[in-house]
Amino acid sequence: MNVNIGELLAERAHDQADEIGLVEAATGKTLSFHELNGRADALAFYLQAKGVMAGERVMLMVKPSADFICLTFALFKLGAVVILIDPGMGYRNLLRCIAGVQPQVFIGIPVAHLFRKLFRAPFRSVRSSFCCGSSWGLLGPDICKEAGISSQPFPVYPARPDELAAIIFTTGSTGPPKGVRYEHGVFNAQLRLIRDYYHIGPGQIDQPGFPLFALFSTALGARAVIPDMDPTRPAMVDPRKFVRSLREQQVTYSFGSPAIWNVVSRYCQEQGIVLESLQQVLMAGAPIPGDLITRMQAVLPIGARIHTPYGATESLPIVSMEGKEIVESTWPLSRKGNGICVGRPLPGIEIRVIALSDVPIPFWDDAVCLPDGEIGEIVVRGDVVTRAYENNTEENRLAKIKDNASFWHRMGDLGYLDQQGRLWFCGRRAHRVRTIAGTLFTIPCEAIINEHPDVSRSALVGIPDPLHPGWQLPVMIVETVKTRKINRDRLLAEVRKLAADSALTDSIQLILTHPDFPVDIRHNAKIFREKLSDWAQKKIEGGA
Repeated sequence: MNVNIGELLAERAHDQADEIGLVEAATGKTLSFHELNGRADALAFYLQAKGVMAGERVMLMVKPSADFICLTFALFKLGAVVILIDPGMGYRNLLRCIAGVQPQVFIGIPVAHLFRKLFRAPFRSVRSSFCCGSSWGLLGPDICKEAGISSQPFPVYPARPDELAAIIFTTGSTGPPKGVRYEHGVFNAQLRLIRDYYHIGPGQIDQPGFPLFALFSTALGARAVIPDMDPTRPAMVDPRKFVRSLREQQVTYSFGSPAIWNVVSRYCQEQGIVLESLQQVLMAGAPIPGDLITRMQAVLPIGARIHTPYGATESLPIVSMEGKEIVESTWPLSRKGNGICVGRPLPGIEIRVIALSDVPIPFWDDAVCLPDGEIGEIVVRGDVVTRAYENNTEENRLAKIKDNASFWHRMGDLGYLDQQGRLWFCGRRAHRVRTIAGTLFTIPCEAIINEHPDVSRSALVGIPDPLHPGWQLPVMIVETVKTRKINRDRLLAEVRKLAADSALTDSIQLILTHPDFPVDIRHNAKIFREKLSDWAQKKIEGGA
């Protein structure tokens, strides 16, 4: 059976030929499914004629656009392995990732080619390169214009489920970004789950805040609207542009990080806008606060649904929940330090919580599972779970647990299952603070402090305990609300009282304020606690 998702675009072109498949909000350009497929076929023929073969690794550095979608489908059809790296991760991480995956072919916009010429060493494995965009001939012809549109169907590579389709990198929020090996079977499982659970398909219109999801939409027969925004800076989204395309294109569902929806919901409330066409909103990438869901509900039509799918680059989606249940049932408990409820396992997904450990677990044993309500590490099994990281034996040992013919993936996230089978998230394993008196978990502790009206968000970090080597001192760092002037001394005194009044936080004596938390690039929401920990240690040692 051919599970190559490039085949799905050909099917869409057959069944929905003249329907609009893609819109670029910034340019107004529209492409039908027939045109999308024809361009993808032409690019596949062009690359094949230039010597690009099935199985070769192709680094794609093209901005979200019709060209990006067509090139990606062309590479799938060809059977090449698409390498996608978020340029927002910083050039040092970017160069390290490129060197690690050793691409053989490079396709990029002109500025990406200049980057490659400036930093030659990581690209030494590249044997051929192609330019996407005009460079006045300096970097070769524009591949998309050269290829044109094919009237002949390209023979799609007959991929097996276990064949590599892509390498996609993690955000690196708890260490160096890792390349995740995506097999064709995983992509198909994701598509099936998204189609069946969220009812995505023909007749739907998507505006994804994350470029890869435009591929899923078009493959499923939905129209994709590429928003006019920088996907590497979601918190900097221009809400006027984002909302304009939502309304003009009559978008029915949209996926984005909470950073996007925070900006968009505030703008809509200020302007008195209701997004009448929007029937489903998906928020993911970081913990979703209940007040954001409430704010979004206020700018959506009656009957619209908000979902908060949970997962990771290595396994997505695995759990989901509706915003209505969060606001009415679980968010009041989250505010008291119970963690954030992310929902119930999706069909075909198994979730367990195992005892905390920082060492590899080679083989599965049911004895490691914890009872309901006890915090441990979240592990998952299912057909959307990727098998391995690229060229990273040590991380594979740490992340995978063999279970006969299958395996469990260790999420690196901490949480627990309640008696209703719902999963609660309590923070990252790497971020727990191990004190001489016990272990503190970030999300529950921060929830207590976040109740202060002048606190925008907080971050629990650990620094070395000078009196107890091997243990940590907990430090609570707060970022204040920026819309009003704050009396720092009064704030610190009130936060200390908040901490002292809760059994979760009464052991935290060190409280600091920080002007602007460092966060991940992809979602602008995951706090880089490692950086804050280093900052806090220097601050405290300096006597601040």
